[in-house]
Amino acid sequence: MPIRRRHGDPAPTAPCAVLLVPIGVRASAQAVRQAAALADGGPVAVLGLLKIHGYSFGMPNPGLMPTAKEREAQLELVSDAISRLERLGCDADGQVAATRHPIRAITSVAKRRGVRHVVIDQPTVSRLRRSLEGDVAAGVRRRLGPAAEVTVTESAAMRAVRPAN
Repeated sequence: MPIRRRHGDPAPTAPCAVLLVPIGVRASAQAVRQAAALADGGPVAVLGLLKIHGYSFGMPNPGLMPTAKEREAQLELVSDAISRLERLGCDADGQVAATRHPIRAITSVAKRRGVRHVVIDQPTVSRLRRSLEGDVAAGVRRRLGPAAEVTVTESAAMRAVRPAN
């Protein structure tokens, strides 16, 4: 399995053409197909993100770290995306990063791996929520500049469903 599972293992650094980042959900079929098409037979990297919540005045606090269940869920999402990319004929590997700043994590992996395309698969949310939480794709575009093209696919699977009155 091409995913690193132990803490402290070095992150993959092999150059790749495309970085696929499913944010919080299973990568949509559209995002996987788009990443495979942009790779054009080249390697694809999949990056899963774990959210570190809040701040503890610079001191380590286990209550702010992601749980083992969240880590396993993210590993399953990355493994699923890798297997689907391999079925499409792409060489793929992946990693899971725990971070407070997802934009920084995505751009550092993109720069380290030398990607030309970043495909971000994010759930569909309202403009208000995106303005409050920040737009990950816009932040990645700003930090990467012309070095890589950022493509966004929105999966409707996570769209908030309002209860019927």
